[in-house]
Amino acid sequence: MRFIHAADIHLDSPLTGLSAYQDAPADMLRGATRDAFSNLINEAIELQVDFVVLAGDLYDGGWKDHNTGIYFCREMGRLKKAGIPVFAVFGNHDAESEMTKKLQLPDNVVLFDSRKASTVTIDHLKVALHGRSFKEAATTENLARSYPDPRPGMFNIGVLHTALGVHSTHANYAPCSIEELYAKGYQYWALGHVHDFQVWQGTCTVVFPGNLQGRHIRESGARGAVLVTADETGVQQIDRLYVDVLRWHCLEVDAGPCGTLAEVVRAIGRELEGFMAHNTCTLPTAMRIIVAGKTAAHGELFGMEAQLRAEVLALAAAHGTDRLWIEKVKTTTTAAADSEVIRARGDALSDLAQLLEQAELDDDFIKSLQTDLMQMVGKVPLELQQAVPYFKDIRAGELAGLVHEIRPGLLSQLASME
Repeated sequence: MRFIHAADIHLDSPLTGLSAYQDAPADMLRGATRDAFSNLINEAIELQVDFVVLAGDLYDGGWKDHNTGIYFCREMGRLKKAGIPVFAVFGNHDAESEMTKKLQLPDNVVLFDSRKASTVTIDHLKVALHGRSFKEAATTENLARSYPDPRPGMFNIGVLHTALGVHSTHANYAPCSIEELYAKGYQYWALGHVHDFQVWQGTCTVVFPGNLQGRHIRESGARGAVLVTADETGVQQIDRLYVDVLRWHCLEVDAGPCGTLAEVVRAIGRELEGFMAHNTCTLPTAMRIIVAGKTAAHGELFGMEAQLRAEVLALAAAHGTDRLWIEKVKTTTTAAADSEVIRARGDALSDLAQLLEQAELDDDFIKSLQTDLMQMVGKVPLELQQAVPYFKDIRAGELAGLVHEIRPGLLSQLASME
């Protein structure tokens, strides 16, 4: 038999920050989660799989637009026409959704109850599926402990939305351990919640398929589900099904050899050309460029991320491709001349370095700086305020970190002007 295991669809997930970029392919990005899910349904029908397992987070939190749920029902209806049943649990995001409480799903969809773990069987395949949905978003109970014992003589699948207790980047919902899952005696655990593909092979097979579609730079690379082939002896093969329609990629550029902003732009151009020459993926790419390294251009780069992005957009446009969008250019460089070297000079620049160090601890200076900067913050559009992390610090009066960050760049810039 063959079945598809998918999770973390996050239908119509909002993509924040897009309105800050007039050039953003907003329509494509907003529709990406639906398009990826439709690709998954197409694969299930074309492959004629025996069933589909959805391990939670079908929706994306407190959405009240029923068009999202209607779309999901329509896709489930396509599977019904193909004779493919679906077995699903609700995850933490589904527990927040109004749609999960009101929409009537097609009868080929079996949704596991949230009150207790239960079992459904597919007798002609000798398959038993065990699962439990989230009732509340912040479910911190170990749900795996309540799952039923395996059915003898059947291929047992546990469907569970869990952080597995090992992923610090995800909320620790329904925590459990690999050892607990192994001990249950099932043949396969279909997990959801963690958005990266992972497989454990022990006394049984435990899988996170990852999410179907990357939604931001932290979800870079290929995304999709898994196709599981099994027989009476257990899992025989696991194949990844890539169904995403757009991929996120982080391109790192070493600015170490660069002395000016113009040289940094040229370095980015070379790396960008190399990526485009060797990238075999035909899907559109949303790219973030990270400029790093200890460089003499550090001072000139400070505050120039918007200009850098404009320069890079021009480079990408010159290549005539419509498959690449530059989401952001971020600088993480450090000054070539560090503060100790500048302090040792014993001149006016070293005096300024000392004053700037003292300014970080000067409460009166910090308060005065906050007063001046708040005049600017009040005039900036809300979208930009949310996109620039400094604005939150300015409002809170926590400006020592900002002064500390500006200091080496300012000193480096002044030193380069001598």
